[in-house]
Amino acid sequence: MAIELSDGLIQLEEKAWAEIQAKELTVETAAAVQAAIKEHAEATKQSRYDVEMETKFRVRNPEAYEERERREAAAKK
Repeated sequence: MAIELSDGLIQLEEKAWAEIQAKELTVETAAAVQAAIKEHAEATKQSRYDVEMETKFRVRNPEAYEERERREAAAKK
């Protein structure tokens, strides 16, 4: 089963990742990401852990994510 993520969740993680890379992550940003992950997981009945890992993977490894998506699409054909 594919992990579904919202655009808002991706945007929050992108903000957090930018702050992490700049060594400026705030407690407020980290808390907002965690709250959004929990809310999204509950709303979509997905594992909180799976939602968090997929969110981080997509934001922090975009090339690997795109490659995985290409492989999965090719496998479905």
